[in-house]
Amino acid sequence: MKILVINAGSSSLKYQLIDMDTEEMLAKGNCERIGIKGGTFTHKASDGRKKELQIEMADHIDAFKLVTSALTDKEVGVIKSLSEIAAVGHRVVQGGAIFNKSLYINDEVIEKIRSLIPLAPLHNKPEIDAILACRQVFGENVPQCGVFDTSFHSTMPQKAYMFAIPYEYYEKYKIRRYGFHGTSHRYVSNHCSHLMHQPLEDINMVTCHIGNGSSIAAIKDGKVIDTSMGLTPLDGFMMGTRSGSLDPSVVTFIMEKEGLTPAQMDEILNKKSGLYGISGYSDDRDVTKAEIAGDQRAILAHEMLSYQITKYIGAYTAAMNGLDAIVFTAGLGENQAHLRYSICKGLKCFGVKVDPVLNDKMIHGSEGKISTYDSRVAVYVIPTNEELVIARDTKEIVEKLTYASTEDKTIVNPEDV
Repeated sequence: MKILVINAGSSSLKYQLIDMDTEEMLAKGNCERIGIKGGTFTHKASDGRKKELQIEMADHIDAFKLVTSALTDKEVGVIKSLSEIAAVGHRVVQGGAIFNKSLYINDEVIEKIRSLIPLAPLHNKPEIDAILACRQVFGENVPQCGVFDTSFHSTMPQKAYMFAIPYEYYEKYKIRRYGFHGTSHRYVSNHCSHLMHQPLEDINMVTCHIGNGSSIAAIKDGKVIDTSMGLTPLDGFMMGTRSGSLDPSVVTFIMEKEGLTPAQMDEILNKKSGLYGISGYSDDRDVTKAEIAGDQRAILAHEMLSYQITKYIGAYTAAMNGLDAIVFTAGLGENQAHLRYSICKGLKCFGVKVDPVLNDKMIHGSEGKISTYDSRVAVYVIPTNEELVIARDTKEIVEKLTYASTEDKTIVNPEDV
């Protein structure tokens, strides 16, 4: 079974085609600047064959046509016909309190995703556009499934997801902590459980997805009990260009002093803050170079980032009444050994010990344990694979659909399976 995985943004569309018989990626690519001048399309097969184009794409339908054309292309394609694609799995960022699991996408599901646009206008709308575009290109007979970033965090108790603001705003607007990167946290937590040869339910685990966008999750009894991102991906600790949590009065104070609109302030907090705001560099590799050169602002930026992450892990250790494992994943978590070492150094009081040699080796896609033999907490580096999670969920849903349609011809709504 071959499954196409789609991750759509407002002006982008990333994809992977995965053969689920072997769980191997056959091809991947990206459509960038959809609806904007200067569009680019890149496609790469697993054997290295690739195609790059400078091409205008008016909408996601144009983008999907490029994707399907490349997948079946005689020179760079990996399938002979689109009929080889059994299903399409979509990453959907905001599932709100509606979706606590992955599911088949029908018209009712699309409308529910649409109802959540106010909670994630930059994500849910283009994801609906991608679903509809995919339906137009592939037709009605190819099943589509939605895998929600927020669903893994839906197990949080109310005491963790509620904000201490007037309760009416929760009732009226569903303002609460939702959390994001759930697909990544789910993958690495389950894989860590596999590496430890222990059921996830028996491990108190903190998973750290640290990239340009970052979040941390506390997992106890196999369930998320808290996570750092909130109503939006802006909450938590500092990131590449995002501020993370701060005193709300900072926002109103700057707006008043600078005469800023809410949109302008949002731009500052999301795109001009974090590592970039402190050091002047948004890419952590540039921050590292500047730090090595003695740039004090770069040094401060890394000290702040390490300190904030250490605080979150410490707080979640207390919330879970113990800690058995820490997982680092995503761009910085997988590749910045100095950051991992600095964070773990601040956790000595919990018995965390990292082997510096193993830590330095664990980069560029490597996975494994970096803690010492006598560390009371196991520390792992695990490259994330959100696309594989989406493909696995999609495969499971499609197989249930096939079984249900064979066993019971009266089933009308695949969501009921």
